[in-house]
Amino acid sequence: MAQKQRLILGLGNPGRPYEGTRHNVGYEVIDRIAERCGITLKTNSRTNSIMGKGRWQGRAFVIAKPLTWMNRSGESARSFQRRMKLSGEEFLVVVDDIHLPLGALRLRQNGSAGGHNGMQNIIDALRCEDIPRLRIGIGGEFERGAQSDYVLSPFAQKEQIIVNDTLDHARDAALAFIVEGIVPAMNRFNRRTRLLETCTETASSEFKTN
Repeated sequence: MAQKQRLILGLGNPGRPYEGTRHNVGYEVIDRIAERCGITLKTNSRTNSIMGKGRWQGRAFVIAKPLTWMNRSGESARSFQRRMKLSGEEFLVVVDDIHLPLGALRLRQNGSAGGHNGMQNIIDALRCEDIPRLRIGIGGEFERGAQSDYVLSPFAQKEQIIVNDTLDHARDAALAFIVEGIVPAMNRFNRRTRLLETCTETASSEFKTN
């Protein structure tokens, strides 16, 4: 029996003004997967997305960037689900997360949206929380009431090395999901976040002590 194709859906906002912003790291992961796997991305009106098909280690898959605004990502997700006849666990949503430190990654099998409007719209559209997601830490250093401006701002130059490394790891985590599934990918890549959080906590503790 042929294996079903899996889908990687990277969230973001379309248009040049949003390129390189914190909210668009999902788009950037899709671009890096396309580059690694030699995939040509094209606009697809039926799914309202930029998408492409590829193969990695013998497993066929689809990658896509919804062309809806972030808060309406569920429209594209639902279209892909119907056309590809996917169950929730057969696709991975890649999103930014202000609750994770810059450079952290966290794969999850399911759960709430954690305050992310794009993820919430997908959960609402599919009427299901059993949707694997890859959360990419963008930090949360902003004043009260300034969240929107923060997530729509570009990364600072001093953050770029960390961001580039993180996006490469996110690409590899997504490809691991394609081949191995969510649990093995979680076991491999969530370790990076635990180590990062431990280092961050240690540094913070030492700073307070000194």
